[in-house]
Amino acid sequence: MTKQEVMEYLESKGSAQTRKIYYRHGARDPFFGVKVADLKLILKQTGKDQKLAEQLWESGNSDAMYLAALMADEKSISKERLRSWVKGAYWYMLSEFSVAAIAAESPYGWELGLEWIKESDEMIASAGWATLSCCISLFPNDSLDSAAIEKFLENIEQHIHQQKNRVRYAMNNFVINVGVHMPALSPRAQQVAATIGKVEVNMGNTSCAVPLAGDYIKKCIEKGRLGKKRKYARC
Repeated sequence: MTKQEVMEYLESKGSAQTRKIYYRHGARDPFFGVKVADLKLILKQTGKDQKLAEQLWESGNSDAMYLAALMADEKSISKERLRSWVKGAYWYMLSEFSVAAIAAESPYGWELGLEWIKESDEMIASAGWATLSCCISLFPNDSLDSAAIEKFLENIEQHIHQQKNRVRYAMNNFVINVGVHMPALSPRAQQVAATIGKVEVNMGNTSCAVPLAGDYIKKCIEKGRLGKKRKYARC
């Protein structure tokens, strides 16, 4: 498929109701308001297509940008391309979900996550924490830097409530991922969750809520999910 064909498809799948929802969450024009489920349908026709993904991202259309990250080839996307994409990821669905996920699946996930969490820009920093969380959910635990992760937990325990809005959300999610996917560090993650308690995040004019990390980890453990890894970060 060509870029023009994809854009025409996206326009046909857009809806006023979905646009309204996305606006409340932080999207801005241009975008059509396409549900993620409809974005995934087109992947059955295109498969992974890095060239087309780059063209779609460069359109500046939020629906096309999200689709681009789903379509990107994690084996061929470059580190420089991911750095470029994270700078353009202006709202959390792009920063914390699409870019973070493809970054984590690429060979550069952990490296870029470490780089991005140091940025002063809220969306880039939150993308960094989300990328590290995705890596924790994907990578074998013996390949992860447990000492570094323990230091991150300590940092979150001490400083989360002073961070920028979406960074607080991503840090809270980092604690959850450590608690669920790393059995050896799960007790420490639960301790941190208890210390930080409820994390206040402005979710805009939406019904979304920030999960209590301790409760979330506990429920996952009760369901037998402790230590289980995900196959893919993108969804």
